[in-house]
Amino acid sequence: MYDVIVCGAGPAGSVAATVLARGGARVLLLERARFPRDKLCGDTINPGALAILRRLGLAASFESSGLPVDGMIVTGEHAVSVRCAYGGGARGLAIVRRDLDAALARAASAAGARLEEEVLVRGPLVDERGHDVRVRGVIIAGPDGRDIRIPAPIVIAADGRRSRLALPLGLARHPPRPRRWAIGAYFDGVSGVTSFGEMHVRRGCYIGLAPVPSGLTNVCVVVGGRREDGKLATGNRQRVTGNGQRVTGNRQPGTARQQSPATVINDAIARDAQLRERFTGARMVGEPTVLGPLAVDAERCGVLGLLLAGDAAGFIDPMTGDGLRFAIRGGELAALAALAAFAGDPTLPHERLAQDRRREFAGKWRFNRTLRRLVGRSVTVELAGLAARAAPWLLRRTIAFAGDVPGAP
Repeated sequence: MYDVIVCGAGPAGSVAATVLARGGARVLLLERARFPRDKLCGDTINPGALAILRRLGLAASFESSGLPVDGMIVTGEHAVSVRCAYGGGARGLAIVRRDLDAALARAASAAGARLEEEVLVRGPLVDERGHDVRVRGVIIAGPDGRDIRIPAPIVIAADGRRSRLALPLGLARHPPRPRRWAIGAYFDGVSGVTSFGEMHVRRGCYIGLAPVPSGLTNVCVVVGGRREDGKLATGNRQRVTGNGQRVTGNRQPGTARQQSPATVINDAIARDAQLRERFTGARMVGEPTVLGPLAVDAERCGVLGLLLAGDAAGFIDPMTGDGLRFAIRGGELAALAALAAFAGDPTLPHERLAQDRRREFAGKWRFNRTLRRLVGRSVTVELAGLAARAAPWLLRRTIAFAGDVPGAP
């Protein structure tokens, strides 16, 4: 009998499992893939997230193999560019997610959690009595394909944006807007790469760049659209006039242009006056990865017997680079709520977690919602760019806040 089953061994799940095991809980950590496995990400850990990992004693195993990140460069249209060093000794870290996630999963196992890889969680084991729903474990796919029920007093859903635990219970949903997709790839030979991460905000998309330890550059493009038959329907919509001409315009009815993920990235770079020369001698290494739709809104962070962590508890806009801090700290808070219940705390674990998450993340939630609305509207993107050019100190403060730099407002 396990005290807690953690579903998903990404950063949120592995941190939760580690904290629980160190606290004396019997933990089963389930992962659908096998480590090391790839994960689309900007491959950077901001100073706040890195500080949490250090506090938990989890950074030593991978920190020396990463690259220091000294700050952020943010550009907009009309030649707006702001360079912000974190300062005060604060640094982030660039490390590919396959290495980070594998290191954190090993740490959970070393702490005493039982890690089981290549396990498909099919859904929650639910006890329904009237209007009350209580999760009493999980249902997994057995080797022969049959359901296996594993009971536990508490389950932590850290199984990502398409959580098989949170979505069926109505705890999370994919909002109709904004519908954005991330396409990520690694490039060799990008010029002008420094120890600073980069975010290039444009009307209709934004492009992130970050160096990684292998000497490659992580390039991630986020665009609006939808996915159809392995391609992305993105960009302006077109209509055909009576004389057969194609007229392009964002507000015209019609069908959005379908492009392969590699074409989306290459076209975004080729159209960008500030980036295309830097990619003149660059080449894409391997196939790009697509993730989306990105937004996940969590109505609650759990029910009786179930706690949410990581992307299952709400997926924020990747522009801020804040996702890993939400995942790591959120996993820790879920574990602490479970341990408090085992210690006799009368507050229900999911209610305690809700209180702790509000206290910890309320300011960042407001910040991320504002950015989500901003990047979805070309007019406000342009106005923000003009404001940043007139008052670059304001953007520097924003970058410091997003990166959880000590002393930031």
